[in-house]
Parts: sequence; structure tokens; C-alpha cells
Amino acid sequence: MTTEHTADGEGLTRLVRSLDLLWGRTTRERPARGPKPGLTLGQIVAAAVDLADREGLAALSMRRVATELGVGTMSLYRYVPGKDELVALMCDQVALPPADIEQWRGNNWRETLELVAEGSWKLYTTHTWLLQVNQARPILGPHSMANLDFALGALEGLPFTSQEKMTVLVALDNLVMGAARSVVLYQQAAQQSGISDEEFWHTQEPYITRGMEEGGLTHLAALPADAFTADPADSTRFAVRALLDGFQHLLDQRTPHR
Repeated sequence: MTTEHTADGEGLTRLVRSLDLLWGRTTRERPARGPKPGLTLGQIVAAAVDLADREGLAALSMRRVATELGVGTMSLYRYVPGKDELVALMCDQVALPPADIEQWRGNNWRETLELVAEGSWKLYTTHTWLLQVNQARPILGPHSMANLDFALGALEGLPFTSQEKMTVLVALDNLVMGAARSVVLYQQAAQQSGISDEEFWHTQEPYITRGMEEGGLTHLAALPADAFTADPADSTRFAVRALLDGFQHLLDQRTPHR
């Protein structure tokens, strides 16, 4: 999630508040004043994540989260200053590494990064609202930092520069995120249009057939019927392996032959 710098410095203020909440440098977990708190920051974030999982980021508001928890909206502001800070907490919460993060460690760097990619695929396709959050300038919390540190450890000792190591990880995440986004958009298209996949493609079929017959599209015409029916997860795994093949080739060129 990004925070813009406004003329009055409000963007920077929101950023600092988000970081304080993420890294525990705040007393909002248990307010010092007022009646005995009936909530915790963790409960608020969990309710917000559950709401976004069900209805998307557009449905998220402090009022809706308060309704989910059965409390007044103002009760939430004693813990979280606003929606921006709440979304930052949500992003880091769902990035929580598995209880045994070692289950992501393979026998070599490639296997480890393939397991990391699997974890990212599950994250983006389970919490699809993450794809709506602009993370060009991510607010880094403890969970996302732990994941990054683990993935970086897989590249330790390899003849990559520090910048190249980060490029490997960013390229991997961009590939998985883009593939997940395509799947989510495909699902949303069916829901928003009210047209089933069968109706959609059946309606286009005569136009496509005519286009291939009259347009000389010989390569498309030669494709078997199942060419476009690959499982999205399998297609992503194929692409991840191909990406890592490229980095492996670069490593082989840099490693002296024995």
C-alpha cells in the first residue's frame, strides 16, 4: 500500500502511524483511557480481513468493520486512526508466514523459490483484495519482512549481486501476482457480466471460426480444442520454472566448470 505526501504532510503522518502500529510502537492495543477495552487490535484486523475476503476492498470501511464486531464505529478509532492504517495492518497480517516456515525450504535455491511462489499464489488467490492494494511503495511490517528475509536466504552464496538477488525475488513475485490477477479478473468478469463461460465462448465461436477461415490464421486454426484449458495454477508453475531456468543459466555461465 502506498501513502502519498500531501501538502500538509498528512501522507507522511499516516505512514508513520501505520509503521508504529505494525511494529508495536503504540499504546492502541490497549488504550490507557476510557472504559475497559472490549477489543484488541488483532480482533479488528481479523474482522477487516474476513470482510475484505468476502466482499472485496470496496466494501471495507471503519463502519462496516465495527458492524462486523458489534461495536460502535468510534470504538475502532481508539485502536486504528483510519482505513489507510487498517489496510496496512491487513496486508501484513495475511503475509504471516506459516507456523513452520521451514516447510518452504527445498533441497536447493530453486526448490525453495518454487515453494515460496506456491505460497504467494495461495496468498493472492485466497485474499484477492490484495491485488487491489497499490504496493508499488509497500509499507513493510514484520511478517512481510520475515518472508522477504527467508526468500533472500535461499539465494545466499550464489554469484548474484545484491541488486540481482532482489531482482530475482521481485521478478518471481511479479510473475505470480500477474497470473493471480488474471485469474481473479476472469472470475470477476463472469460475475459482473452475468454471462457464464459457456455462453461467452459459445457466442464467440462462429465469429472466431470465420475469422480463422477467412483471415488465414493457420497457427490458431491448428491448435487442439484443449489449448486454452490449462489449469491456471499449473500454468503458473510452468512459468515459474521457466523463469528460474533463465536465472539458472546465468548462474551456470558465472560458475567455473570443474
